Amino acid sequence: MDDTDESAEKALRHELSGLADETAEQARTYLLAVREVSTGQAPQAVLPLLLLALSQVQLAGARLGAMVDVVPAERFEPDHGPDPDLDLLHDGLATLLAGLDEYAEVPDPVLLGHVVSGSLSNDVVTIASDLSHGLRHFESGASTEALWWWQFSYLSSWGERATSALRVLVALLAHVRLDADEEVVMEAEMAALHAEP
Repeated sequence: MDDTDESAEKALRHELSGLADETAEQARTYLLAVREVSTGQAPQAVLPLLLLALSQVQLAGARLGAMVDVVPAERFEPDHGPDPDLDLLHDGLATLLAGLDEYAEVPDPVLLGHVVSGSLSNDVVTIASDLSHGLRHFESGASTEALWWWQFSYLSSWGERATSALRVLVALLAHVRLDADEEVVMEAEMAALHAEP
């Protein structure tokens, strides 16, 4: 290996290391946010907080999806013990989203055209599970393995779940904010126009 190849490999390792650090931070932020939301402390902010958390982690995922495949040094995944139990997270979200949790979606708009049922709470927890799994690799010092897992699971699972959940959250927020009675909106506009400065 000549000096040019060696410096290119070193630059790539440095870039992947930085990406792993950033993705781990985004994963931690997402997990913290959805755990806070699931406690029910701020029920009026559930939709906007989930929208923000999903949007931020989707950006991290998009970076992973857009880059070349990450290849770990080992061809097997080390066992770090059982995955974290996310049942309480799911139950809290399902309770908060009661009446809004289920939605209709087309699972593969390229190859399939049928509609299936989706669930926001399931989507949020699936993403949390995939991010947690990669985070365990990262925290054990296997940052390349973590990147591989996050990239693989983004393309095979949580990227699609995040996209579906984001679309539903935007639709729900639009209905909440825009589906107001026209007369009420007109009265509010008139009041605002005639308010004293």
